[in-house]
Amino acid sequence: MKNENTSAVKRSHDPFFRWLFSNTTHARNLLELSAKVNRELNEFLSVVNLDTLIRIPDSYSEVDETGEADIAFRVNVATGAPVLVGILLEHKSGRDTGVLNQIDRYIHSIMRLHGENRIYDGFPTVAIIFYNGRDNWDPLKLLENGYPKYFHGAVLPFKCTFINMADIPDSDCLACEDTETGMGIVAMKYAFDKDRLLSVLPQFKRALQKMSGNKASCLLQKISLYLKEYVDQGVLKELSMAFKSIGQKYGFVSAGDVFRQQIADARVEEQKKTEAKANEDKLNTARGLLQDGVSMEILTRRFNLSEEAILGK
Repeated sequence: MKNENTSAVKRSHDPFFRWLFSNTTHARNLLELSAKVNRELNEFLSVVNLDTLIRIPDSYSEVDETGEADIAFRVNVATGAPVLVGILLEHKSGRDTGVLNQIDRYIHSIMRLHGENRIYDGFPTVAIIFYNGRDNWDPLKLLENGYPKYFHGAVLPFKCTFINMADIPDSDCLACEDTETGMGIVAMKYAFDKDRLLSVLPQFKRALQKMSGNKASCLLQKISLYLKEYVDQGVLKELSMAFKSIGQKYGFVSAGDVFRQQIADARVEEQKKTEAKANEDKLNTARGLLQDGVSMEILTRRFNLSEEAILGK
């Protein structure tokens, strides 16, 4: 197995995490599973209404050119008051000393509501940083060291919590009705532990068989592309063979491929659905911000949408 040390694996952004948890359903399930092992996150979820969770599209970010496009959401508070809270999801495959500055820049760019009667353009945001590794990592505690207790929790202009994906129990992942989320978490938490990876991941086989062919094959392909950054071809071949019957059912090619990652690239119908869903999310977000007082001029420019589209004409 390669890349045993998490500090050796640093990426500005993890494409698998982003692909999976940009979806609001998957993001919600990830948050709810994580809240079982993280007290701060559990307290946060108790004061917001996840039924109102909406993703903020990338086009609303002003830092796209930096490559720091974290996954941003907005959500209403549980009391029903007309106020919003921001949620920022980030994944780190290794320790990154610049993560807090990165998040600070992104929040200042995207977590904004512009209205004539607003006292302050920003709104409270909770940043949740997920990481996979053998050792716990919390740079916020290091940052707070030396400050009197009075300042603890206030050294950053946003709430922040760190979650080791290894802390999420296998049993919760396997029991999750959202197979993509459960399987994705297991793939990430055991990327550095080939024995557990080979033991747990194939247990999703029955759940995969209940998924549509396109979804199951796409998920396996994405997982294989993610894991190839961490494990050798021998491990991937073992996993491929474990899912051989799934692959044959959905028309994968040879059993020796990395989860049959040479599946035909033509997934036009699935891509159209994805693009349509992304456009719908963009419209819903723009319309929500319009109701919150953001000017039409700002919305048409930031979302690259026409005024007619936003108004539904």
